[in-house]
Amino acid sequence: MKNSSVSPDKDFICSDDIRHHFSMAMSAMYQDEVPLYGDLVDLVSDVNTEVLTSYPDIKSQLLHTGEIERLSMERHGAIRLGTAAELSMMRRLFAVMGMHPVGYYDLAPAGVPVHSTAFRALDSHSLHKSPFRVFTSLLRLDLIADETLRQEATATLAQRQIFTTGVIELIEVFEAQDGLTAAQAEKFVQEALETFRWHDKTPVAKALYQRLLNQHPLVADVVGFKGPHINHLTPRTLDIDAVQQGMQARGIPSKAIIEGPPRRACPILLRQTSFKALQEAVGFKVANNSDASHEEYEQGHHTARFGEIEQRGVALTPKGRALYDELLSEARRQLGATPNEDNAAQYNQILVEVFTAFPDDYQTLHDEGLAYFYYQLTDSSLDSEDGQAFLAGTLSTYDLNKLPNAKLTALINDEVLRIEPIVYEDFLPVSAAGIFQSNLQEAQPSQYDGYSSQQEFERDLGAAIHDEMALYEAMQAQSLEQCQSSISI
Repeated sequence: MKNSSVSPDKDFICSDDIRHHFSMAMSAMYQDEVPLYGDLVDLVSDVNTEVLTSYPDIKSQLLHTGEIERLSMERHGAIRLGTAAELSMMRRLFAVMGMHPVGYYDLAPAGVPVHSTAFRALDSHSLHKSPFRVFTSLLRLDLIADETLRQEATATLAQRQIFTTGVIELIEVFEAQDGLTAAQAEKFVQEALETFRWHDKTPVAKALYQRLLNQHPLVADVVGFKGPHINHLTPRTLDIDAVQQGMQARGIPSKAIIEGPPRRACPILLRQTSFKALQEAVGFKVANNSDASHEEYEQGHHTARFGEIEQRGVALTPKGRALYDELLSEARRQLGATPNEDNAAQYNQILVEVFTAFPDDYQTLHDEGLAYFYYQLTDSSLDSEDGQAFLAGTLSTYDLNKLPNAKLTALINDEVLRIEPIVYEDFLPVSAAGIFQSNLQEAQPSQYDGYSSQQEFERDLGAAIHDEMALYEAMQAQSLEQCQSSISI
């Protein structure tokens, strides 16, 4: 696999830079298509400025981890694909931008007929240059119970081509020469954007669209359109509760529930909310049109695209994630229903009470092995010969990969090392499903019991999926190695 942060040739553009330019072009396109999203970006910017001004500790943390430099460009998007061939080519397209499949998500048990992965950069350096990621879902046609409708959906998807000839050619050039020149990269970004552009005319008749909609709104969103229009983009905020209140104050219709954990002093994993999906006018292709040279369309509407906001916290270890999942399940068990507008206040109160069992300070999260952290030398340890000697002697005594947690805690307590949270770069299945469900106009959540597996998804993808936990563990270990290599004695 290529190192996405290093150009293989001096004449080639770094994949990280291509990803950055693409994310900016995508954001501009989406703001033009969905102007309300631009209002959301402005609101998030205002909130982030206020947080950085009012909370110097948060600003200091972001400076130490390099997060502050990428805060304003933090974006993720989401797309939905219809076939294995589309998924495989999408993997190749994202590889040009140094984005690789990380994590497997099965949303069918939560009532959404897809399974998914996240395409993103893999290492700290590349993530700092551009954190853009795309949550990519593959429609589970096998979950459509109506066999006739399933066959019609399959035939419809087989007729479409979501990639331009130009972008396919440039993907092949990238794979052949191990990079793209500046001119090729610029053309690639423009050609790739066409895959994600909104089309207000559909390739299906209104009657078929309605049958797909009755099966599941997401099925209609995938099968009923020419391509995988970006259905949302997401700026990152430092205070999602303030943004939620700000949306309401500015007349932006927000969903009732902030998905994920409750508000905490030390944020964990991911919290998400959104403004509600827009109802957009579309033209449905008229079936049995007698004039083949002139396509006719009848007016209708479609509801799918929205603007999302995320607040990211520290990545959790397997032990921490198990505790999170346990507490989230307990909160939902106590609620006894799917969280919605009617029970939002009750659910939030239950969530806050249940999550008192999850430690809310970074030192305890570290000492109990619940979260991943960067280790960094403190200013005092670098300035002091005694501090450097103590640190060098300690690290040389142990295999870095087997350094006892108690020894690391002692170094932190002695102010030789400091810890800074490693930001969670991935997604939460329940949160993703909650966002989908709230923006798909479903009266009742669906239930799907069909079998799915990561192995089948990887077969369609044409590649293995990276384990996100292994990536965070490597980032933490590398930070300790960097501490050792920084000692000058």
